[in-house]
Amino acid sequence: MSTLRLPEVVPIFPLPGVLLLPRTQLPLHIFEPRYRAMIRDALDGDSMLAMVQPTEDAAADPANPPVYPIACLGSITAARTSDDGRYYINVSGIIRFRIVRELPLKDGYRRAVADFTPFAADLNEDQVAIDRDRLIAALTTYLSANGLGADWSSVSALRPEPLVNTLAMACPFNPSEKQAILESADLPERAHVLTTLLEMASLHAGGDGAARH
Repeated sequence: MSTLRLPEVVPIFPLPGVLLLPRTQLPLHIFEPRYRAMIRDALDGDSMLAMVQPTEDAAADPANPPVYPIACLGSITAARTSDDGRYYINVSGIIRFRIVRELPLKDGYRRAVADFTPFAADLNEDQVAIDRDRLIAALTTYLSANGLGADWSSVSALRPEPLVNTLAMACPFNPSEKQAILESADLPERAHVLTTLLEMASLHAGGDGAARH
């Protein structure tokens, strides 16, 4: 099996509240001209791009907002175009990295020099145990507080890493909360952060409900 070659320069896609993690799948609809150029260039090259969260200072420059220093590289594993030039793609998460610096814009989209060294462990699935009982309890309370349901047979069948990553990507946390999940050192910490966020969100939902009634 050939060794994965990680790029030195990565196109970055700032998208608030959208999280990519290693070994996850992210469908995207690309319509803005500069990001269509980014996807076109990626498909003509190594098919790689990165997802990154804008910071709370995003309003300072809405077109090119400041971003957090940790992002996640992904590979475009499927792509199709519409008649008007839009792209519908699927991105598979590979490895997180630290943004060393940004480069000048290329056709309007952003690029960064990437340091993958701190996250080499991302290339292998994390098999360690998590506090699954607390996570499921937090999820149950969160869903109930928001009037939602789940396919519990599917949830129970997931291994720890897919369970944590799937929930982390699906839950509507804000960008700073998504970033906290992304920057977690390992799977147990990621599960702990996710569980805490679910518990906090349930408390807030309960408080809102008490205020209304």
